[in-house]
Amino acid sequence: MYTRRQFIQTTVAAVGATALPACSSLAGSGSGHGYGEAVERTWRHSEGPLTTARALRRELVRYATLAPSSHNTQCWKFTLEEGRISILPDLLRRCPVVDPDDHHLFVSLGCAAENLVQAAQANGLHGEVRFDGASGDVVRVAMEPTKPVSSPMFQAIPKRQCTRAPYDEHELPSEQLKLLERAAKGDGVDLLLLTDRDRMEEVLEYVVQGNTIQMNDRAFVEELETWIRFSEGEAVQRGDGLFSRSFGNPAVPRWLASPLMSFFFRAGSENEKYARHIRSSAGIAVFVSEADEKPHWVEAGRCYERFALQAAALGIRNALVNQPVEVAALRPQFASHLGVGNRRPDLIVRFGHGPEMPPSLRRPIDAVIV
Repeated sequence: MYTRRQFIQTTVAAVGATALPACSSLAGSGSGHGYGEAVERTWRHSEGPLTTARALRRELVRYATLAPSSHNTQCWKFTLEEGRISILPDLLRRCPVVDPDDHHLFVSLGCAAENLVQAAQANGLHGEVRFDGASGDVVRVAMEPTKPVSSPMFQAIPKRQCTRAPYDEHELPSEQLKLLERAAKGDGVDLLLLTDRDRMEEVLEYVVQGNTIQMNDRAFVEELETWIRFSEGEAVQRGDGLFSRSFGNPAVPRWLASPLMSFFFRAGSENEKYARHIRSSAGIAVFVSEADEKPHWVEAGRCYERFALQAAALGIRNALVNQPVEVAALRPQFASHLGVGNRRPDLIVRFGHGPEMPPSLRRPIDAVIV
């Protein structure tokens, strides 16, 4: 069985290139594809004053799109209205294999709504989020004038990323754990914060079980591959998906990466990777909803995004390890293990101190406004 490192070395040798280290410069590649410029254009705060209400609403949408989404599908659309921005699910960007009931899709809408609320507050608008199931499962964010507050969570929006890399194994101070817990509080969503090594190993066992099932599902692997952007040119052109360098692999052409992925991307090596990642983490956060329904999924997304923004503000990395909640047959067993009864575990997040990785990109604002 080849390891992931051997996969990287073989791939790089095949194209006669040198793999970029995980902590290398995020801005420049020298490839001429404009990846560095795209990163600077995407992951930034506002530039200059916003002189019209429409310009402000468009900028709030830009901040919303910096939220995480499953496979970075950016499964959202926005409508700009007087005093309100609505977030609609983009069902053309759903992932029916890994997310057959659209749970992660609506979690992603919640993440976007939270970014929008944080950015609105910084620009003197109070955002009130409401789920409108009667009008097509839309997330409405009504806004009223208020005193501008540029919170640490708002400031952290361009810094947040899902960091798919080993962390430094160090524990976090109790004060920081309390800040993370406070940020993640929500309506009908609870946070289980696991820092005991034995409990983390138990979660790892479920991650390995779920990952093994997914890796042996050809449809899952094919769906995942469609959302990987293997080269910088592809990442810039598409503006979505998971950039190969974001999880430590080199940027290579799809024609080469795709067959090599089918040969090297196996359950054994991926399970070893997840074991290293979880054991290097400071802890695991599990978000659990009181009810298994879309409004709670959206709320879980908002809670997770506040957790992620607070973590970024503290210099703490996070990454999702959702296999036990994505495999439907495994999810009730995992819930029973956690002792949460019939409630649904929504998200599993590892966190700790780690490196900054090259970020994935976003589509233009005009592509998501309808």
